[in-house]
Amino acid sequence: MIENLTLDQLRIFIAVAETGSFSGAARRVHRVQSAVSQSMQGLETVLGTPVFDRSGKAPKLNEAGQAILGDARRLVEGARALKAHAAEMAAGIEPELALAVDAIFPNALLMQSLKALRETFHDLPVSVYTEGLGGPEQRLRDGLVRLALSAFATRERTQDLESEFLTRIPMIPVVAASHPLAQIEGPISRDRLEYETQLVLTDRTPISHNSFGGILSQKIWRFADMGARLEYLLEGFGWCNMPTHMVEAALRDGRLKRLDIVGAAPVELAVHVVHERGRAPGLAGRWLIEDLRRRLVECPSQFVVS
Repeated sequence: MIENLTLDQLRIFIAVAETGSFSGAARRVHRVQSAVSQSMQGLETVLGTPVFDRSGKAPKLNEAGQAILGDARRLVEGARALKAHAAEMAAGIEPELALAVDAIFPNALLMQSLKALRETFHDLPVSVYTEGLGGPEQRLRDGLVRLALSAFATRERTQDLESEFLTRIPMIPVVAASHPLAQIEGPISRDRLEYETQLVLTDRTPISHNSFGGILSQKIWRFADMGARLEYLLEGFGWCNMPTHMVEAALRDGRLKRLDIVGAAPVELAVHVVHERGRAPGLAGRWLIEDLRRRLVECPSQFVVS
């Protein structure tokens, strides 16, 4: 019966395959050779088929053994990961970390923290959703994520959610160098902008009810995706406010131009870490938040952290 198959048998089987002999496997697993031979006989009995060719001086994997070797490695690695995962949960680490992130948050910085998280918590399953406006909060409310990095501030934070400030993302008005607005020297009046197309983010969720401010133009193109909006911006279809870190390269190489709008105050979007009230981040979630905070502090010229 396959139910009688043991992890010990699989580990010894892998050792025999990798060392090329029962004696080599015995040394690796710290058993006597007779115990290794007996274990492999038991493995073949459970599987119902020989897995070694014993016609030569040393046993070699036959066709069935070669086919089973990959399965054996996956089962042994799965058992190792299961044991490590259980140990992490016993230590207070959440079973998995699912995170929803506003699209304006700097990807380069987030990826650095996620790589460091993976190196620190090797067996922790991690999922990341990229959303805009009310999207991160909606994912949280739907129970799909444990944490949300949200730049959309609900006017009255409901009693079921808690949040803590993480950073502010500077936003600047920009337009393609080929756009007529880019040819204007000096400050641009709001009256002039009123007749130009503005590229505006729209919410896929009902949370914001499209109440995101900063609309100055009569002609509006709406985008649910930040990346798509950037592509249309670069092609000269209109102007918009963009996170500084997302357009700094295009500003340097001259593809975009920053607009000087009369009476426009500096715009910063505050990003908060949001989670369910009474369900604080686990050890891994808190570690990630603190790592992000540290990296943000290290680049204060781009992001506001206080």
